[in-house]
Parts: sequence; C-alpha cells; structure tokens
Amino acid sequence: MARLIVTTDSSTAGAIQYAGLADLVIAIERRLVWGPMLSAAELDAFFAPRTTQLPGLHWLDDTPDWRLEEWGVKDRGFIELFAACDSFEFWQGPEPNAQLILLWLLDHWRRGSAASSSFMVRHLYMDIGDIDPRELAKPYPFVDEMRPYTFKLAGRAWRAYCAPSPQSWQNLFKLNLVGLPQLSHCVHALLEELPGPASGLGATEKQILTLVARGDAQPFDCFPGYRKRNERRVYGYWEVGALLDGLARCGRPAVSGLDEGPFP
Repeated sequence: MARLIVTTDSSTAGAIQYAGLADLVIAIERRLVWGPMLSAAELDAFFAPRTTQLPGLHWLDDTPDWRLEEWGVKDRGFIELFAACDSFEFWQGPEPNAQLILLWLLDHWRRGSAASSSFMVRHLYMDIGDIDPRELAKPYPFVDEMRPYTFKLAGRAWRAYCAPSPQSWQNLFKLNLVGLPQLSHCVHALLEELPGPASGLGATEKQILTLVARGDAQPFDCFPGYRKRNERRVYGYWEVGALLDGLARCGRPAVSGLDEGPFP
C-alpha cells in the first residue's frame, strides 16, 4: 500500500517528505525527558486508535490534520496503520528523547502483536539538520531489524524508565544493551541530569553555569543547537530555557543579567 516512516522531529519529517523517501511520514514529538510521566492509561492509549484521547495524547497529534486526511489515516492506531503499509521504518535521532520514544513504541508493539523483523530502525548519529539533504536520498547505513530479544530489552528498559525511582534505570547497565545501540548513552545521559548530592544541579544546569562563568556568553549561547556552545542534547529549547529561568529567577540566583525570557 505505502511506505511509512515515523520519526521524532517535525523538521526531520519534513526533510524526509521533501526527499520523497516515503508516502507517509509521521512525527512524534512527545517530550518524555521533561515533566511528569503520563498515567498508565494515557500511555496505553497513545498509540491506539483515537477515541477520547485529549489533544497531545495521541501519536498523530504532531502531524497536521490536512495531511492525515490527505493520506486517509486520521485517527488510526499505530499497529493498524503498520499492518496496512508495505514497509515501515523508524528514524531515530541521537538525542535521549528519541531513544525513549523508540522504547515506548517497541513496548507497545510487543504487547499488541507478535514482534516482527519487518520493524526497521534507522539510527541517525547526528541531527538531520547536520546532514546534506542530498544524502537523505542515499541508503543510510545504520539500519537494524528488530529481533525478539530487542523487543524484550526495549520493554524492560521502558518499564525501568517509568519506575518511580531511578534505580531500575541504573540497573540497565547490568544488561547487554548492544541490541539497542544508543541505549547505553541514553541511560548515562539521563542519570547525569539527576540532582547532584552536593549542589542539587543536573548536568545541563552545570553546563549552563560553566558557559556563563567564562564571562563572554550571551543568553542564547546557553541553548542547544547546531554549532552552539552547549553540546548537551538531553533537553530541548524551551526546557533549557526553563532551567536557565530557574538559575536566574529564584531566591538566591546563580546567574545574573538575564533580561530575556521568561521561557514558560
């Protein structure tokens, strides 16, 4: 019927669509590295056919309605659409949020149907904005077929991330994580963002203070982006803005001179 590609960034989805690599390109931009976790019921309903899910709680919410209607896929569940397509690929970016969405999607697939090797993942080791658009038309080398063991590993990792304490997430290092090439980096990066015992700061907040302490930083030098000084990619633009607000607009500020913002 069609070629389906799912990714985790609208810009990436637009580039893939422009390059003509798929008939359907769906972006899932749900942020999992920031804010409270969804309830168990909301997690289960996210990839299901749309019924009563609130805005922002369905996997098709980040794709324009007109495009979904044009494709004839509005309100469909992921497994239902997967079954109707001839081929499927998940394009996973290098940032931890993309890894978490992959874990979530694999766990949903594992519980909702028989795991199949037709579930293909292309691992992007750089942001799509760093890739020459002409290169997208060429076969990207990092392609994996998801095996039964990989589905089980993804399910265990996803349950660990949803656990109320980070201990289960830390314990993932006791497993062989090679089935998901970027998982080890994701686990490590998110553990670094936990509040430190001495300062109460996570790694991104420490990075912001390091950049400011040099004395030549403008506020937006603290934000992540292509060729920016802040090389950490755990949090996105608004999330880093909220952290910068917290360092500058609190009872005992660690940063002064911030006129921009706030970043709600």
